Amino acid sequence: MSIVGARLDYRLLHGIVATQWTPNYNPQRIMIVDTKTANDPLLKDSMRLGKPAGVACSIISEETALATFKAHKYDGQKIFLVTEDPKLLQKLLDMGENIGELVLGLSRSISEGRKLSSRYAVKEEEEEVLADIARRGVPIYIQYTPSDKKEAFTEK
Repeated sequence: MSIVGARLDYRLLHGIVATQWTPNYNPQRIMIVDTKTANDPLLKDSMRLGKPAGVACSIISEETALATFKAHKYDGQKIFLVTEDPKLLQKLLDMGENIGELVLGLSRSISEGRKLSSRYAVKEEEEEVLADIARRGVPIYIQYTPSDKKEAFTEK
């Protein structure tokens, strides 16, 4: 399985992800990893309505995602992974998965932690996780839409 791109965005699957980021990566599957959403049938069904045409979509819990990657369920597919939790990406790297790049999109609260852009802020513990991901060779950018200028993530 190849994670061509990952995005941290608390809104998960929404218009910009469906219409701009998904075509930017041209994946075969968009994987939304969020335990709350995966366990809420109404929320999950509503999110599926925004799925881009022609792209498979998985809306799964973190536990299911880790098991899926461990079992190599989608080997050979290009995956675009969207989550809110950078620790998930760290766990995937620990398992030997590759992540082409990580884009920081929109954080839940831009008033907490270090502000990286007008739309993204990180708390200290999240910043440590992002720094670890970057040290492992994953390029990390702060970018709201693909047409915006890429700003490289830098450690404090």
